[in-house]
Amino acid sequence: MNTLTEQDRKLAETLKSLSLEPLADASGPNWKIIRWIAGLVLVATPISAVLIWPSSLNDIKTALLGQSEPAKPESQANPATALRAITGRDNPSPNPNTPEAVTREITGSGYVIAPRSTTVFSKYEGRIAGIAVEVGDQVQAGQILVTLEDASASLALEQARAAKVSTDLVLASREIALTQATASFRRTQALVQRDATSKKDLENAETAWKSALNSVEQARQDVIRADLTIGVAREQVDELVVRAPFAGTVAQLNAHIGDTVLARADSVRESQSLLALTDTTSMVIDADIAETNVSLLRSGLRGEAALDGFPDRPFGIELRRVAPIASAEKGTIGLRLSLINPPAGIRPNMAARIRITAPEIQSQIGEVQP
Repeated sequence: MNTLTEQDRKLAETLKSLSLEPLADASGPNWKIIRWIAGLVLVATPISAVLIWPSSLNDIKTALLGQSEPAKPESQANPATALRAITGRDNPSPNPNTPEAVTREITGSGYVIAPRSTTVFSKYEGRIAGIAVEVGDQVQAGQILVTLEDASASLALEQARAAKVSTDLVLASREIALTQATASFRRTQALVQRDATSKKDLENAETAWKSALNSVEQARQDVIRADLTIGVAREQVDELVVRAPFAGTVAQLNAHIGDTVLARADSVRESQSLLALTDTTSMVIDADIAETNVSLLRSGLRGEAALDGFPDRPFGIELRRVAPIASAEKGTIGLRLSLINPPAGIRPNMAARIRITAPEIQSQIGEVQP
């Protein structure tokens, strides 16, 4: 390719004209060769300088022709400068050794759980006389659920009350005897001071007074024991009325009027519960994810969940707790997630699919070029 411009040719002719002309009589083959070589050197030198050092072209032209070529803009002369002006940085390509923050999606599945849920049993044996609720009813704490009957419990309460009446009467009579013994003892003391009776009579009066005092204390203890017996009998009768331990929803009802239920210890062993109560106002999701994601988890991460029962109504979730132990059989780890604005009608044990977006620091190491 011919790289010489019109100005370059003019420059070469100017340089050639500056060379010394040989004398008129200095002719011959040797001088012609020398002149030809000298002219070639004079022409090739500035051209080579221009090709090797393009930045010196203006200086040469200024010195020989008295004019200079307009300077190119810095963005054209220096590609790095132009790149900095466009991108705002020297090198737009990411540093392969610099950690770059990215996000990673964690998916899993689980079920809706009601942490506050209980199975209600009867504390004592009895026959079901009444059922005040149905499945799905909302109940308040202390509300009557089931009423039982037990004739023996009622009889025990009546007996305890009768025993209490008896002990009260005994105490009253012994208090009267104590009053009499106290008066006799004081009268005898007065007689002894006047030498109207013997000291033997005083000792007998004092003994009678102490015995009456002891009898009163025994009667008072009998009254206390009678009160305790009444309390036990009344508690058993009161427990025949089964009440809600907390506010919630009746999730299951196993009681039937006329059935005889066992005491709690036997009922638990035989799985004979009356009903199940669940607090549906504070439900969560227990889900499993692959244990390979555990390093990305931290409390407060948010995501989205969708229930199989409401697939078109996703809602927000927030990570509350990570299980302290992973499942060796499944290679998963459990999460407990709070619900954020779940759809109305959500119920415990509904299947759920979850998705959590977790930040991840990912180090990308560049390949070493040979």
